[in-house]
Amino acid sequence: MNSCLYECSVLHARFSPRKHRFVYRIFLFAIDLDELPELHRRLPLFSFGRRNLYSFRESDYLPTAEPLHNAPVTPPAAPAAASSLKQRVLAHLATHSPQLDLTGARVVLVTLPRIFGYLFNPVSFYFCYDRTGAPLAALAEVTNTFKEMKPYLLGPETRVAASDVSSPTSPPSAQREAAFHRRTPKHFYVSPFSDVDVAFDFTLRTPGDHLSIQIDDYVGSDRTLTSTLAGPRRALTAGRLAWFSLKYPALTLRIIALIHWHAALLWLKRIPWFAKAARPADQRALYRPHSSLAPTTDAA
Repeated sequence: MNSCLYECSVLHARFSPRKHRFVYRIFLFAIDLDELPELHRRLPLFSFGRRNLYSFRESDYLPTAEPLHNAPVTPPAAPAAASSLKQRVLAHLATHSPQLDLTGARVVLVTLPRIFGYLFNPVSFYFCYDRTGAPLAALAEVTNTFKEMKPYLLGPETRVAASDVSSPTSPPSAQREAAFHRRTPKHFYVSPFSDVDVAFDFTLRTPGDHLSIQIDDYVGSDRTLTSTLAGPRRALTAGRLAWFSLKYPALTLRIIALIHWHAALLWLKRIPWFAKAARPADQRALYRPHSSLAPTTDAA
């Protein structure tokens, strides 16, 4: 199978206005969306569309059939709500990059599914490949603690050689892979300690023997925050998944607890705080808007 697991270290490091840094360990699924039925059959702890310890629901991801809040322009027609997640991903790519040949394309999603029915993914990543296995594009789907969701597309024009964006400490396998790099205005409320008008700088290396992802925040030319996700590939087997369930118990609850704990530490350090309702007009092109955003700005 193309699907696998990645055992990763997550680093968050803030550089200004005060320094703050923490690291924790997680594991993630890398799921070839064509293999979901096979994973359902092979893995006793994983289910596709049903309850289990790990359950994958396509409706949890990329809700492009839903209204887009505060769209800067009238969005194109969305795919039908009943379409599969893979179809929605490819339709999204085709809309924004119509020159792509998506015949026979493959989509790999790096994410955490529901664990005991509970879902929280700060960010999930889609990597899209053509019929020959060449990387075409990537998509970062960012979700905040208000359960709002915003996709950031890294199209074919953002593809670079991974060696161009690798550090000297990157593993050789990560340096050999292709990568996608894009800096774009955030226009999304992710943290009360980062304003909505900073820029996201994405460096997404295509997953292989090693997963290596970096997202930086920039205010002008100053990098204020970096988040990295890196770790080796592990086989997605029933035994490995059972072991990781013991090694990383209640993983999604741990992630949300760490987010709130470190938010409290940042507040104690008197880092400036931004209210979500303060700048609703600058929170753009997102799905499932929170009640703090005025519904009158919704676009069909």
